[in-house]
Amino acid sequence: MKAFSLTEGRVAPTLVRFALPFMLSSLLQSLYGAADLFVVGQYAGAAAVSGVSIGSQIMSTVTMLILSLSMGGTVLIGNCIGQKNDEGAATAIGTMTVLFGLFALLLTPLMLLGTDAGVALMQTPPEAVADTRDYVFTCSLGLPFIIGYNALSGIFRGLGDSKTPVYFVALATVINIVADFVLVGGLKMGATGAAIATVAAQGLSFLAALVWMCKTGFSFPFTRRHLRLDGHSAKRILKVGAPLALQSTSVHLSFLIITAIINTMGLIASAAVGVTEKIMAFAFLPPDAFAAAVAAMTAQNIGAGKPERALQSLKWSIVFSLAFGLLVCGFANLFPEVLPAIFTTDGQVIRAAGLYMRTYSVDCILVSFVFSFNNYFSGCGNAVISMIHNVIATFAVRIPVTLVMSRLPGASLLHMGLAAPAASLLSIIICAGYFLWLRKKTKIPA
Repeated sequence: MKAFSLTEGRVAPTLVRFALPFMLSSLLQSLYGAADLFVVGQYAGAAAVSGVSIGSQIMSTVTMLILSLSMGGTVLIGNCIGQKNDEGAATAIGTMTVLFGLFALLLTPLMLLGTDAGVALMQTPPEAVADTRDYVFTCSLGLPFIIGYNALSGIFRGLGDSKTPVYFVALATVINIVADFVLVGGLKMGATGAAIATVAAQGLSFLAALVWMCKTGFSFPFTRRHLRLDGHSAKRILKVGAPLALQSTSVHLSFLIITAIINTMGLIASAAVGVTEKIMAFAFLPPDAFAAAVAAMTAQNIGAGKPERALQSLKWSIVFSLAFGLLVCGFANLFPEVLPAIFTTDGQVIRAAGLYMRTYSVDCILVSFVFSFNNYFSGCGNAVISMIHNVIATFAVRIPVTLVMSRLPGASLLHMGLAAPAASLLSIIICAGYFLWLRKKTKIPA
């Protein structure tokens, strides 16, 4: 497997070339996640839709925890590639493999044993408890595949390769969609069938990626002696990955708390929020993809002694992401019920989701800055500031605003949707202040 240099050529085209495959990969992942909700929405009732939406939020929290930890490996490998340190890159890959294997051994039984507690904490509507529990428990059985795939993807990104993961996500998407129609549409297995389809897709995709990596190898020597937990490499991976994981967990925890608050408003509100979250997951793909490209480019260019090039990648990421965010927000406010109607035929759910989208979609504009700053800081090896501002925004703004809005007389999901953009606005202020301080300290030219 060849390592791809992100330290040469024009910045904007290089950023786009890296971001587009990552975006396509994320799009396919979102598609096979959305397929569960779509198929269940066509063949089952609101209780199953609510169960899948709540269950997928719980599993998404765990997935984002692993994805954030993998960013530590991406940055370390990227630094080594930029420095042309082949032995360091091999040691980082071996350490990452062992470390994520340990994560799988720890998290899988915890999720299986904690399924009932998680469903209860979500204030799941009584009608949806059984479906939610079945979905979470079944998906938790496939957690080793989720962890393994994200570890492999982190290695690919560190090597500057965002194209290869697309093929394996495409495989997972096809398997999941076909299995959804067979198990949910044909065999009427509801939420359980959707979960089985997801696990099968993730498992086969991971195994295919693992076989391919073992068969092709790397462009530098990698042997069994590298498959060990190197203390220095593990510390560097966790230095970046742990703060990002805490940040990601706090953000997703806030969404779970918000969902629990909204679940007290009834089944229609619960289903509407689940549908909207799926739609917004698609809307966040472009800024997330450009931000991932910033992390990889920054890591390689810092390693190569080219900080000015890393800074240019940050600027272009904001420009590209902002253009898309403005389009999404405009469409969501002009035609708020068009997208929810794709996922459900229930008129009440469609109307409620449309209200939620109108205010929530403002966040598509603001995360253009937040995501790009976060990954720039991470690529520089400093993920702590990202953790700090996200935790502050989550617990000082996002959750309190949701709680206050839910208690207003005549409150609707239109008001609840203000929580996310309000939190992002605070994050932007903190990030901008830290960025100006960092530029002054490091004397990086604009």
